[in-house]
Amino acid sequence: MEDRIKKLISYFQSISDISSPDLSKIMENFTSRQVKKNELFLKAGDDPDMFGFNISGLFRYYYIDYAGKEYTKYFALENDLLISYSAILLGEQSKFHIEALENSEIIISSFKKFNTLTKSSLSWNRIARKLIEKQYINKENREYQFLFDDAETRYKRFLKDYPGLIDRVKHFHIASYLGISPVSLSRIRKKL
Repeated sequence: MEDRIKKLISYFQSISDISSPDLSKIMENFTSRQVKKNELFLKAGDDPDMFGFNISGLFRYYYIDYAGKEYTKYFALENDLLISYSAILLGEQSKFHIEALENSEIIISSFKKFNTLTKSSLSWNRIARKLIEKQYINKENREYQFLFDDAETRYKRFLKDYPGLIDRVKHFHIASYLGISPVSLSRIRKKL
């Protein structure tokens, strides 16, 4: 746990200045958890009250439609949040799944505890805001790509945004993330 907490502290310190007393609250509010490959951190339909922080490993957020087809929404790398934020804020069920694509280590906390922490400390409030801003920016960029970029441009952006991920993720997950078929992805990869 000690190494994981050090990684988490280091990441939080890279986001914002944080005092030693505020840092000590990590031990009180976060716990460590191993997530095995293919295990779900969150299932669609769950009422989430916890969130995670990816220390090492890889996750994907995805939807399943009524016909059983999967749509990959996001890949969560190291230092990414694992959260169904709107579901937590609105008190609703999650609309998507979060699955480990590799054996992973995460730090988890109840959202209620973390929210209390952010209200009691300016440092934690800044960190929470920065983490959510990162999520929002990713979402806005992704929406832009789907509205204005063709599939080849989206693939090039994927390679830039996720260097090395092409070798860690199944190609049908990448195709799903890009909004194209695996055959179309194959054609684009051959062309490039």
